[in-house]
Amino acid sequence: MTGTEAPASSIDGAALLDEVEAFHRRFNVFPTEAAYVAVTLWDAHAHLLDCFDSTPRIAFLSPEPGSGKSRALEVVETLVPRPMLAVNARAAALFRSVSDPAGRPTILFDEIDTVFGPKAGDNEELRGFLNAGHRRSGVTYRCIGDGGNQTVQEFPSYTAVAVAGLGSLPDTILTRSVIIRMRRRARNEKVEPFRARVHEAQGNALRERLVGWAEQVRDRVAGAWPEMPDGVTDRPADVWEPLLAVADAVGGDWPSRAREACVILVKAAMANDKGSLGVRLLTDLRDHVMVGVDRLPTVAILDRLNALDDAPWADLHGKPLDSRRLSRMLGEYVTVDGDPIASRNIRTAGGVLKGYYSVDLYDAWQRYCAPPPEIPLQPLQPLLPSSDGTAA
Repeated sequence: MTGTEAPASSIDGAALLDEVEAFHRRFNVFPTEAAYVAVTLWDAHAHLLDCFDSTPRIAFLSPEPGSGKSRALEVVETLVPRPMLAVNARAAALFRSVSDPAGRPTILFDEIDTVFGPKAGDNEELRGFLNAGHRRSGVTYRCIGDGGNQTVQEFPSYTAVAVAGLGSLPDTILTRSVIIRMRRRARNEKVEPFRARVHEAQGNALRERLVGWAEQVRDRVAGAWPEMPDGVTDRPADVWEPLLAVADAVGGDWPSRAREACVILVKAAMANDKGSLGVRLLTDLRDHVMVGVDRLPTVAILDRLNALDDAPWADLHGKPLDSRRLSRMLGEYVTVDGDPIASRNIRTAGGVLKGYYSVDLYDAWQRYCAPPPEIPLQPLQPLLPSSDGTAA
């Protein structure tokens, strides 16, 4: 035990997390109160990783530099176990660090946009490491040795990861993350300057107390099944389960604050989450293009999609969405009968045109798209084919 660590039995978890939150507030301006709660719980959960089946990533993201992302990581660094700063780190170095017999690091990845941004190219090895390390069972396999004497070795990947960067991240990482969307400080938002020589020691003192507190509650947290807020299921529940378990363990007002923060940040992530490009296409077709109609010619669909201001369709790698790509993207999904979605003949006043029917898209809308903001579309009755093979 260090001189700054209190005996485990004397540590009040709720009061300790209050202090950790206050430490963040001295140097960080987060966008919401929910963000302070989430970051504080994330700091604490990093000391209890072996109690959980998964660990959420925490992602400090912003559209512009100078938004406090790196400072957030600096403060987190003082509070988490074995912090490891990684800028442009290779996957091989990271998974070997996680296998270090001395202990598992907490990886702090600044400038993550240089790895996954639009000019970074593919980095599937690192993406695979970050994805695998989300689960306690996650491992990375590598060939070890020379020439014909190589053997396959298993490296554990499970570790806590915090990232900061411009723009966004691959969907596979975003959906495993608590997302904090940082902003530049307004003129009336003041913070205390962070001085490493002074404030690292203060953060480290809190870290030592977090170590003692973690030992105090480890057995209780390991068997916990925290109750999720209504509507938080599937991947968001996996992300938040460790944080809610920490909140329940510390008590006080943290359980209620944690669940309130969970609902706020999950809803915010869903509002910002456009899903894969295919899901974005399905959603835009449902909410903006085929509203109130049961069929639409392809040419009209493309005109409406490419006219949407806040959508990617007018500029997909320098070209607007065309009928060939529309057909290929929708063909990845199937109708209620299990057939790939495909264009069909639509009889119009000017003749027969190719187009799409809402009834063919409805099953995919139900399965892949988030609920619409207003009244959901009602099921359409199947269309009966006419004698010439076109839908009536």
